[in-house]
Amino acid sequence: MIEPLPARGKGAPLKNIEEIYRRHFDMVYRIGFSYLKNPSDTEDLTADVFVKIMQKGITFQNAEHEKAWLIRTTINTCKDHLNHWWRSRADIDACENLQNDDPIHIDETLRAVMELPTRYKDVIYLYYYVGYTSEEIAGILKKPHSTIRNHLREARILLRGVLGNEE
Repeated sequence: MIEPLPARGKGAPLKNIEEIYRRHFDMVYRIGFSYLKNPSDTEDLTADVFVKIMQKGITFQNAEHEKAWLIRTTINTCKDHLNHWWRSRADIDACENLQNDDPIHIDETLRAVMELPTRYKDVIYLYYYVGYTSEEIAGILKKPHSTIRNHLREARILLRGVLGNEE
């Protein structure tokens, strides 16, 4: 469903890569940062994701296919990065000295979301920050729709406990 179509020739055209990069840099960076919690690792990861498009020569069916492929690739690349033995985890507090032009604004809610287990963090981020429906998230994460709904419900309960009930 999210798999890229092979392109003809070697690599995707440079102009297309630039357009894709401009459209999706912020999203890829935010997803990467939610996993890695480290600006320099996130920058490297973001570059790696866009390089994969060039290396594989990917063309997309439409804008939604492009976005879904980038989300799935970013998540998988993050997980690969976190599984390396040399990975040192940086605390989110280490990022407080970021410049104001950094695309990530860290507030209490985002801190709480980043501290959730991965299965909850993914669905909350994709639902609330990216704007996907639970059906779309099920397709992206290749999980049953009922599982996504349950993860959303359980994550909301956890977040209410951490953030307090602000109704």
